Amino acid sequence: MNDALIQLLVLAGIAVFLILKLRSVLGTREGFEKPPLATPERETPRNFEVIEGGPDLDITDHVSEGSDNAKALAAMKQAEPGFSVNTFLQGARGAYEMILMAFERGDLSQVRNFLAPEVLESFTEAVAAREAQGLTVEANFVGLREMVLQEATFNPATRRAEVTVRFGGELTTVVRNKAGEIIEGSATEVKRQRDVWTFGRTMGAADPNWQLVATGE
Repeated sequence: MNDALIQLLVLAGIAVFLILKLRSVLGTREGFEKPPLATPERETPRNFEVIEGGPDLDITDHVSEGSDNAKALAAMKQAEPGFSVNTFLQGARGAYEMILMAFERGDLSQVRNFLAPEVLESFTEAVAAREAQGLTVEANFVGLREMVLQEATFNPATRRAEVTVRFGGELTTVVRNKAGEIIEGSATEVKRQRDVWTFGRTMGAADPNWQLVATGE
C-alpha cells in the first residue's frame, strides 16, 4: 500500500467522522424546512393612559366646555343622537344666505317653510311696504366674514331647542325707485351687515328642518 492510498483512507475516515458528528448535533434534514424562529426579546411593558368621557369637540369647538350653552347642546344630542353642531352650522350658513337674499329681492316663496309664522309675517309686511313705495332692490351675496354660535337653549319637557347665531355678511344692494333711479346703495360697493338670528326646532321630530324664529342685530 503506497503513501497516496494511505493518505486517501485517512481523509475518508476524517470525513465520515465529521458527518456523524454533525448529524448528532443538527439532526437529519430532508427537503426544505423553515428556519427556526428566533425567540422574541421581551419588551418592556408600556403604560397607556386611557382617556374616557373626554370633551365633545363638536360642542367645545363652538362654545366653552361646561357652559350653559355646552350643556344645552349636549342635551340636544341626547334627545336626538344624530344631531351635530357642525352640520347645523353648515345648514345655518346656507339658510342665512338664502333667506337674506329672498328678503332683499322681495320673493319669500322659496323660504316660507324655513320661517316661523311670526317671522314670515314680519318679512311679508316689510316687503309689502317696500313695494307700496314703488321700490325695488337688487342684491348680491358676496360672502360671510363671521359666524358665531352665540347661545343655545333646550327645554327637556317639550324637547324644544333654540340656537342663536351671529352672522356677519357682505353683500351689494341697489335700491331703485319707480323711475328706475338708484336712490340707495351701489352695485360695486360691498356693504357689511350684521344679523343675530335664532333658529328653533323640536328635537326628534320627523321634520329635520330648523326654522328662523327670531331676528335681531
